[in-house]
Amino acid sequence: MSQITLTLIGKPGCHLCEDAEAVVNTVVTSLPELPITVEELSIEDDKNLFDSYWDQIPVLLINGNVHNYWRIDPDRLTNALKELS
Repeated sequence: MSQITLTLIGKPGCHLCEDAEAVVNTVVTSLPELPITVEELSIEDDKNLFDSYWDQIPVLLINGNVHNYWRIDPDRLTNALKELS
């Protein structure tokens, strides 16, 4: 089973980003059998991220591909991760 990387793109002080982080953490915790790494990036630290995603944050990438933005659905994320296993 290969490593799964979740990348959460947001910015400090964003309430939707905080909600997305909570959903991601809950889902990852519920799937301890999967090799999942979570990284968080801020659009304030990277001009390219800002230019690409400023109006969509939070954005969740799975292995570099956009999974969802604004609101992260826990069931949809869980299903997507299980499909990768």
